[in-house]
Amino acid sequence: MAHSKARAADGKVTYPPGVKEISDKISKEEMVRRLKMVVKTFMDMDQDSEEEKELYLNLALHLASDFFLKHPDKDVRLLVACCLADIFRIYAPEAPYTSPDKLKDIFMFITRQLKGLEDTKSAQFNRYFYLLENIAWVKSYNICFELEDSNEIFTQLYRTLFQVINNGHNQKVHMHMVDLMSSIICEGDTVSQELLDTVLVNLVPAHKNLNKQAYDLAKALLKRTAQAIEPYITNFFNQVLMLGKTSVSDLSEHVFDLILELYNIDSHLLLSVLPQLEFKLKSNDNDERLQVVKLLNKPLWQCYLGRFNDIHVPIRLECVKFASHCLMNHPDLAKDLTEYLKVRSHDPEEAIRHDVIVSIVTAAKKDLSLVNDALLNFVKERTLDKRWRVRKEAMMGLASIYRKYSLNGEGGREASKQISWIKDKLLHIYYQNSIDDRLLVERVFAQYMVPHNLETGERMKCLYYLYATLDTNAVKALNEMWKCQNMLRHHVKDLLDLVKNPSKAVFAKVMVITSKEPARPRKAQDFVKKLAQVLEDDERIRDQLETLVSPSCSCKQAETCVRDITKKLGSPKQPSNPFLEMVKFLLERIAPVHIDTESISALIKQVNKSIEGTADDEEEGVPTEEAIRAGLELLKVLSFTHPVSFHSAETFESLLGCLKMDDEKVAEAALQIFKNTGSKMEESFPHIKSVLLPVLQSKAKRGPPRQAKYAIHCINAMFTNRDTHFAQIFEPLHKGLDPANLEQLITPLTTLGHLAQLAPEQFAAPLKSLVANFIVKDLLMNDRIAGKKTTKLWVPDDEVSPETQAKIQGIKLMVRWLLGVKNNQSKSGNSTLRMLTAILHSDGDLTEQGRMGKPDMSRLRLAAACALLKLAQEPCYHEIITLEQYQLCALVINVRTIITSDSPPGLCRLRLPLEYMAIFALCAKDPVKERRAHARQCLVKNVNIRREYLKQHAAISDKLFSLLPEYVVPYTIHLLAHDPDYVKVSDIEQLKEIKEALWFVLEIIMAKNENNSHAFIRKMVENIKQTKDAQSASDAKTNEKLYTVCDVAMNIVMSKSTTYSLESPKDPVLPSRFFTKPDKPKSANVLGAVNKPLASAGKQLSKASRTETASNNDPSSNPASPNRTKSRHDSTENDHSENEDYGLNADKEIEKPRGRKRGVAASEDADSKPKRGRKKAVASTAESEDPWDDDTRPEDEQNSPPKKRRGRPPKSASANQDSPPKGKRGRKKAAPPPEEEEEEEERDEEMEEEEDDEDRSTESTPQKRRGRPPKSAQPAAKKPA
Repeated sequence: MAHSKARAADGKVTYPPGVKEISDKISKEEMVRRLKMVVKTFMDMDQDSEEEKELYLNLALHLASDFFLKHPDKDVRLLVACCLADIFRIYAPEAPYTSPDKLKDIFMFITRQLKGLEDTKSAQFNRYFYLLENIAWVKSYNICFELEDSNEIFTQLYRTLFQVINNGHNQKVHMHMVDLMSSIICEGDTVSQELLDTVLVNLVPAHKNLNKQAYDLAKALLKRTAQAIEPYITNFFNQVLMLGKTSVSDLSEHVFDLILELYNIDSHLLLSVLPQLEFKLKSNDNDERLQVVKLLNKPLWQCYLGRFNDIHVPIRLECVKFASHCLMNHPDLAKDLTEYLKVRSHDPEEAIRHDVIVSIVTAAKKDLSLVNDALLNFVKERTLDKRWRVRKEAMMGLASIYRKYSLNGEGGREASKQISWIKDKLLHIYYQNSIDDRLLVERVFAQYMVPHNLETGERMKCLYYLYATLDTNAVKALNEMWKCQNMLRHHVKDLLDLVKNPSKAVFAKVMVITSKEPARPRKAQDFVKKLAQVLEDDERIRDQLETLVSPSCSCKQAETCVRDITKKLGSPKQPSNPFLEMVKFLLERIAPVHIDTESISALIKQVNKSIEGTADDEEEGVPTEEAIRAGLELLKVLSFTHPVSFHSAETFESLLGCLKMDDEKVAEAALQIFKNTGSKMEESFPHIKSVLLPVLQSKAKRGPPRQAKYAIHCINAMFTNRDTHFAQIFEPLHKGLDPANLEQLITPLTTLGHLAQLAPEQFAAPLKSLVANFIVKDLLMNDRIAGKKTTKLWVPDDEVSPETQAKIQGIKLMVRWLLGVKNNQSKSGNSTLRMLTAILHSDGDLTEQGRMGKPDMSRLRLAAACALLKLAQEPCYHEIITLEQYQLCALVINVRTIITSDSPPGLCRLRLPLEYMAIFALCAKDPVKERRAHARQCLVKNVNIRREYLKQHAAISDKLFSLLPEYVVPYTIHLLAHDPDYVKVSDIEQLKEIKEALWFVLEIIMAKNENNSHAFIRKMVENIKQTKDAQSASDAKTNEKLYTVCDVAMNIVMSKSTTYSLESPKDPVLPSRFFTKPDKPKSANVLGAVNKPLASAGKQLSKASRTETASNNDPSSNPASPNRTKSRHDSTENDHSENEDYGLNADKEIEKPRGRKRGVAASEDADSKPKRGRKKAVASTAESEDPWDDDTRPEDEQNSPPKKRRGRPPKSASANQDSPPKGKRGRKKAAPPPEEEEEEEERDEEMEEEEDDEDRSTESTPQKRRGRPPKSAQPAAKKPA
């Protein structure tokens, strides 16, 4: 430092290299050039350059001389200012200037240069920006805190910055200005009134409107410095408001404007000011009081709104309660309240969420215009609240609003339109799992949406137009509600029958009923047991309940019975009676308060009015066509749930009139209703029967196909001497079949197909001849009309050629005939399967002559795949479907669409075998995102149905193999291993697709780790790696693919689960049709080998790596043991050995491991041990002759009998004494849930209606196959379309 002072005293100025002396003797241009070099030098220096700092000290002093500070050229001044800014940066914290006057001159000089920031288009703007950035970053002005004239310097700086700011400046300029000014306020000792005025003046309305950017700058500055500047603002207002010293500032007359602005910027700035206003409210000056009142209106309201977010729960609760008064008395405040009520509707406190709903609903019930859509949406959201009390209040609130403005029409059409969504939302809640929610929906429907106390005509009109305006999901929910109520009604009726004849079955029925009630399970069981005891003891209550559940009970009778039973069970001494509440719930659900004979008659009249054009459809806001469609759908649904209510002459006569109408949809609906309700028509309404029968026969012979179908089912359901009527229809249709007249074939084939299904024995001989000679030879094996040449793969129904439609009906006829016969004794099933497989192999062109168009081929492929799915639901046909046929069916794109349709024909009803659920894995490759999402939803639904069924039927644990969703994993692995797209074993892209497909299924299966299912899945995959692919046991590449898919599956399980390594709860079994018997277990850990990298995947486990997969020999834990019941329920007379399942049983007598010789051991065992293959099927297939001529179509090797099992049967099979008789093993069809058994036949017929149109349900999907397994004895497979 002494050396520096000596250099300064020396006075010799040292310039940077290349820079000559800068003085007044050189020109301006030369001075600018030299200064730029100096600027560059200082810009590159940092604070650690001590030598350079000493070297250029005199230069720094020289640049601060008056010659430069007062130079007339602005470019010179700008360059000098940049140098000075860098000098302050370099020499910080001590500046080289010690004179206070000199420092003042320098900073006033820099401030003046900042005015250059105003012109953003100037060529020198970047230098001005550099100057601002430098002094803001270094906080250079903080040096002035020690100067006496610091206030003058700061004030001038602030004024300059507020003057130059404009809309041409970017965010960086704005940020550096705020940084510079805020450092002065936050780090200084005081803020003078003059400096404060410089900031506050920009908030005055006149200045605010004049320079919006200056206002924004002041606002940002005040927010940044709120804590530091607040005392000085408080002092200013105290001087003006309390002491009346208006002279302290020129802003005294704008004090109230400033208070409002400051409050809006940051209310903390006025924490000490607002109390001072109380003094002014008591002022004697009228103008002062008025000004304060005007000021406080808005700030105090904002203060109140702020309490909605108070930390104290009672305060928030009180604010929410008062909100309804604000909404009702001050509608203009609704906008302010909306945001705060939105936050409180998600409050963690249940009481606050509840009262938000109460406040909004209270205001809405007074006048709907008081609440906006956002507020109603808050109530809508709370219908899904986690707390029942809140959900209930939200649902009841919406219901009351709907009844007032929509049902009663108090607010006019506009109000009704505004809340039209409420009815759909309320019914959507029926999809919730909570029984409380579902019961409340039922109560809301009966009391608010279609009030049961209305007159019959009004009630049915209300129901008619409500049904017509509901969305699709709401309609489904309403239909499900009626179905559940009807089911519960039947359960109570069964309970009454059991009470009359006491048995152990009473308890089982109690369990079924209590599963549908809201109380806790144990309490509900106790209450229903008590009710059963009351019914046994009290004959009067029993008689009233019998009347209530009787199908002929009227709505008025139902109300009387409910009232009398409740009164009888109630007690004035016990106002709170849980048992009575449960009984009320039960009675409300089973009482037919809406539908009876009179109601159905009124509803049909309403539909007829719409058909005739005399109804008030347009006034109700429903187009006439939609009203008719909805009315017919409503009648069809009610014909299922309330069939007896249709039993009146007036109703049947009205339906008969509909049947004779020209409108096909109306006639079709009438036929369906007759089918569902006409079971006793023959004896109760003979005059209707005599008129109806000729109409049905005419429809069956000459009507549209769908009407013909329903006509046949009507005759089957309604008439006792159906055989006679069937013969009168069959004979002329059979004789009149003419393949030359294709358009006239569709209805006869449809009718004959349903006759074949309903009466297969009556027409056995002619049907067999019809199928073999006409359907196969004349129809399917001939292409009479050349198809249109087009590149389209799919066309609408009306563009499908008559020949293709006839062929589709022919395929359906074959399948219906087989489903009616329900046995394969004549081997017709094998022939049909070969035919269907040939259609799939040939891409739909069975003759392979190339005459068919692509859309027609797509339709036939789809029909063949649908037929396979239908046959797979029948155990006797499922057992003869080979794996190749199953895989071929799975690979047809539209089959996946059918599997994932809204009403899956077999999976959700537990009729299709579990392996067909593996087809969902192929949906992962669907390029359409919406279809993938829908497929996922359907898979979730299917898994949930199976889990729920297993929970309700705990006694059928021996059928786990056919029901447990986890058992879909082996089928999925096998199907993906045979995917034609999977060619190269270790191809990364193909393995990624395999992984996506596996995860598509496993993600849902592994969503819940119930009973340690993750370990169970892991064990299953390990077990598969100890077997071979039964389809190609000797093919090394096929087995390598299988093991590779297992590796991918194991990788997923281990990466997605943390409990996979635990012990499996049960020994998994594997289907013997898909996998060979396992290798004998050895002593090494299998996990390390299974979870190999994909590069080395696909190798079968070595003999030294298998111990963990050995199963217990305990038959109770092994579903494959001989004690197990067969996996599907019907068909004990059929041979199902190809579906046998086995566990991996350890042979404890083996002392040391031995290698396995492929093929040798199998043959030796085969010669020495009993064979467990399809003995019966093999013999009959080899000896019997095909009922159809095989030489008319390509030979199909895929229907050959499966290979016999390798090795000997498990030890448990021979050790167990209770093994089932040989030759009777097979897959039983899973029984329907008990609550569905009574309606199974009706639902079967109804499902037929949907399945007949499966080809139309997928018309948006291109009808092409993605691939198929290679053929050996047929033409080479085509590439995937």
